[in-house]
Amino acid sequence: MASYFPPGAVASHASTRTSSPAGSPLLPPNQRSNPLSNRLTSVLSASYADSDIRDALETLSLRGVHNTAEVRRQLRLDVQKEVVDSNAEIVRDFGKVAETCEEMRKHIVLARQDTTPVLEEACVLMSQKKDVETKQQLLDVFKKHFVISEEELLILSSVEEPVNDHFFDVLERVKQVHRDCEVLLGGENQRLGLELMEKSSRNLNSAYQKLYKWIQKEFESLNLEDPRISSSIRRALRVLAERPSLFHSCLDFFAEARDYVLSDAFHYALTDAVSGTGGDCNVKPIEFSAHDPLRYIGDMLAWVHSTTVSEREALEALFVADGEELARGIQAGLSSEPWSRIDEDKEVSFDGHKALSDLVNRDLIGVSRSLRQRVELVIQGHDDPVTCYKVVNLLSFYRTTFSKLLGPSSNLTELLETLENFTLGHFERLMQDGVNQLTTDHAALTPSDDLSTPQFLLDAFEVLTSLMKTHEASFGGGGTESPSPEGNGFTPVLRAALDPFLELAKQSATELHDPTSHAIYLTNIHLSARSTVSAYSSASSTHLTPISTALSTLRMDLLEIQHRYLLDVSGLQVLLKALEPFSPLSSSTRIPSEAKSAQPQSPSPSDDMQQLEQHPPNIADIVNLPAFQPEALVAISQQLDDFLPSALMDATDNLKYVRSATFVKSVTEEAVEAFCRDFEFVEGMIIGADEACGNIDIARVGKGDESGESEGESEVKCRKDPEDKDKDWGLRRLFPRTTGEIRVLLS
Repeated sequence: MASYFPPGAVASHASTRTSSPAGSPLLPPNQRSNPLSNRLTSVLSASYADSDIRDALETLSLRGVHNTAEVRRQLRLDVQKEVVDSNAEIVRDFGKVAETCEEMRKHIVLARQDTTPVLEEACVLMSQKKDVETKQQLLDVFKKHFVISEEELLILSSVEEPVNDHFFDVLERVKQVHRDCEVLLGGENQRLGLELMEKSSRNLNSAYQKLYKWIQKEFESLNLEDPRISSSIRRALRVLAERPSLFHSCLDFFAEARDYVLSDAFHYALTDAVSGTGGDCNVKPIEFSAHDPLRYIGDMLAWVHSTTVSEREALEALFVADGEELARGIQAGLSSEPWSRIDEDKEVSFDGHKALSDLVNRDLIGVSRSLRQRVELVIQGHDDPVTCYKVVNLLSFYRTTFSKLLGPSSNLTELLETLENFTLGHFERLMQDGVNQLTTDHAALTPSDDLSTPQFLLDAFEVLTSLMKTHEASFGGGGTESPSPEGNGFTPVLRAALDPFLELAKQSATELHDPTSHAIYLTNIHLSARSTVSAYSSASSTHLTPISTALSTLRMDLLEIQHRYLLDVSGLQVLLKALEPFSPLSSSTRIPSEAKSAQPQSPSPSDDMQQLEQHPPNIADIVNLPAFQPEALVAISQQLDDFLPSALMDATDNLKYVRSATFVKSVTEEAVEAFCRDFEFVEGMIIGADEACGNIDIARVGKGDESGESEGESEVKCRKDPEDKDKDWGLRRLFPRTTGEIRVLLS
């Protein structure tokens, strides 16, 4: 301490605190880096305010040391001596501690040698205890989950135990055990899983067999007309669906039972004599109306429809409300019964509505069989075609109804379609029998003197009208059927009830050799046919057009007949015949254009007409025609005058047997118009001839005439009368009627 703290050191330190002596510029350069200055610098730069210095100063203060040279020299030695003494004492103390520790170590080693086997055995026992406890827990859990008690197994298999919620709970637990056994099969030891799976399979089979027998027993006493199927049966069927073979077998049993019950009920409704018991006095058996086929068949169909609706409503809660659960059950059952799958690649889906319809169909198999037999017997013994067709419409109505109720492919729908075709075939045979009878009845096919529609055809039209009324009433005016190129639903009836009779009437017209009578007779037939079918859309949509076309052709024939009649009676035909070389057009071309539209196109001009067009005769040559000689022309003019006053009456009387005054009037008016055009043509030719001759008299010059012409030669000479220049000496004088007069007289 004395060497480090010389006298005046503290004061020097205080005086140099703010500046370093080594860095002072007042010192020479050789003193800045010597050891003394460095030492001094380090001493002066040290901080005497730290804790070590304070502790050292405090220790000096406690010793009462005075700051003398001797004390400073002895201080280090004293301190070092004290340190050595202290260390020696510490070493002695640690020696004692070491001895103690060694003694303790010996005891510990001895103790460890004695306790190690015990500890090891205790650890093993503790580990074994933990394993045993874990195994016990696993065993308890395993037994709780995989082991079914004898009491529960008795509930599943014993027929004495009821099928209630407890049964279904146990069954669900066994199914879960069976599913969980698959996990055990994935372990190293598969024996336990196989044994448990086999046992659970036996338990499940016993449970399903018990459920199957229980459902059959319940079905025997089930009354569908009272309440809906109970919830227990519905739940049992949903569970049984997991065994598709048992499920379908159960449904088969149910269908057979219901088939017997419904067949018995149908027979009871028909005869009211089932089991010897009497029914409601106000309800008569259906058999009482067997004499009326329409009512009899209608009552049977109404009963079947009512029963079908009731059956469907009773079973709807099972197959529709629970349809999804049944579908899931059947899908799950296919995995347990893979042989139930028909097509392995096809996905199996359960349709509740289809299953319901199928079951209802099977319930009514016996009823359908009995219904078919009775309907066929009734139809075969009936010979009224109108009643047969009404039955066809009745069957068609119920066929549509059952198609909507049970589906288009259901047994009842197919049965009614078969009965409908059978009845329609019987109807067609009845109509054909009527046609065959008429074919051999010559008197019925002979046209009457008044050329009216034959009575057999009128009778056929009366029957057809009844059929059309029935069809229109059944199908609402044909609105439910859309016409097609092949016809509508009524077309087969028309082919049986109209076409053969109409064809037979047409064939009977061949006995009429007079063209006028033949045309009038056919016209009356087609007019009656048109008036019959035009009032009903179901018939007019297919048959009105051909009948109207035939009438148009007959109208053209009658128009030609009337036209020819007017020309013949008036005498104008003689003049037209004589004037044919002067016109390439025949008189038929002067028929009104609307009437000609129904006629076929005229052939191309003949060679004679082409020659006439190339070398037309001189119009003045008309005066040389025999028909235009004065005597002949005057006679024709007189015949025309005699014809005109009663021309319309005579023409109308010519078609008096046509049964349509409007038809006769229109034909006659068009014939008169054609006659007027013919007259206008003749008049124009006469005027043209007179103009060509200069409106003069006609003189024939023979042999010896001053003209010098040889004998036998003649020519038309034109010379005027010098005394009367205004006098008409031509053809016009001999044939004075004008077209205007003709139109007025024939209007």
